[in-house]
Amino acid sequence: MKERLEEIRNRGLKRIQEAVRVEELQEIRRELTGKKSELSEVLKTLGSLSADLRKEIGMRSTEIKNLFAEKLGEKEEHLLESKSVLDGAIDLTLPGTGVTTGALHPITQMCYDLNDAFLSLGFEVFSEDDISSEKYAFDNLNFVADHPARQSMDTFWVKGTENSQGSDRLCLRPHLTGASVRYLLKHGAPARFVYPGRVYRNETTDARHERAFFQYEALIVDKDISFSSGRVMIQTILEKVFGRKINVRMREGFFPFTEPGYEIDMECLVCGGKGCKVCNHNGWIEVMPGGVIHPNVLRSANLDPEVWTGFYTNIGLDRLVMMRYGVDDVRLFHSADLRFLKQFK
Repeated sequence: MKERLEEIRNRGLKRIQEAVRVEELQEIRRELTGKKSELSEVLKTLGSLSADLRKEIGMRSTEIKNLFAEKLGEKEEHLLESKSVLDGAIDLTLPGTGVTTGALHPITQMCYDLNDAFLSLGFEVFSEDDISSEKYAFDNLNFVADHPARQSMDTFWVKGTENSQGSDRLCLRPHLTGASVRYLLKHGAPARFVYPGRVYRNETTDARHERAFFQYEALIVDKDISFSSGRVMIQTILEKVFGRKINVRMREGFFPFTEPGYEIDMECLVCGGKGCKVCNHNGWIEVMPGGVIHPNVLRSANLDPEVWTGFYTNIGLDRLVMMRYGVDDVRLFHSADLRFLKQFK
């Protein structure tokens, strides 16, 4: 057995020394240290040896394997250093070949633009995991126990936890708002932060809806935050993103985690307010629900609602990108169709 190991060592070192191409070293590495190598075959027989011999052969096999790895690395470095750009048959009279470069996905680019906008206003960017729990997705946000959003018709529950009771159930986060309580419990108030990310809903897809899509939520928690200051923040962000004044309207809306709540609509930029399938033919598209943070949510974050108040806004990131580029179907952004995505390079 010892003699066989020395033969393997000597043959291996010779093979490495004789290699002339980097690509050749990959094959040699598999031959010398791979699962089907002679060294591996030797190691498979250790169980039939005596304890002392097993230890000796095992240690020697490891030494040889490490030696091969060291010499392979040295040889590869040597070949790379000595390799000339003129090696091989190259016709220098041929025209150069264009290099294909990639680009950010338009949703990613919009997210970065919003990050820049909010960072300029003194916000922090926060993120969390895609898997949340019933406690953070619903209980902490003032959702009643029998709220329809808790059912499988809206929320994707993680297999194995769907029959658990209370906050133990895990789910793919149906919205980003649960991150607000998680952040406030850790950092306290005052706070000013945004938290972008993907969310998941069990719903029918159409030109405006997807089962997995992106949101971008912002929250200010401080003393004496006015409702009107939130409206000014929204208008400022939209103007910064689109580079011009955007027509918006605010209407009342209900969300368990806000009091009062609102819906922010912007004039549809796909049709210029004339009406199309994206805006449901009414000239406006909902992009930012939100409102004043509910006292019960502040209590879930161990904050006194008599002292602190806050202002939510939740940007539908996908829809905002549709408005920026005039795209009439949100599903195109998630199709991975390069013919579509290359337009945004």
